[in-house]
Amino acid sequence: MHFTWPSPMPLSDPIVDEIHAIREKIAKTSNDDMRKIAEAARSRQATGGRKVVSLPPKRVATAKKAS
Repeated sequence: MHFTWPSPMPLSDPIVDEIHAIREKIAKTSNDDMRKIAEAARSRQATGGRKVVSLPPKRVATAKKAS
């Protein structure tokens, strides 16, 4: 294998940085409480005016036990 340095990928991506900043803001306003974060997300969904789709869980085939 041939490795090149410096890496062709940027060390910082502005979109990822923005997502991280938003996540941090949400966490701080909810005191890092996952229940409050989830409750706030459900509230935004309910008032967002978009249709929320809930899909049934996908069944996974069970593996046969070795005999």
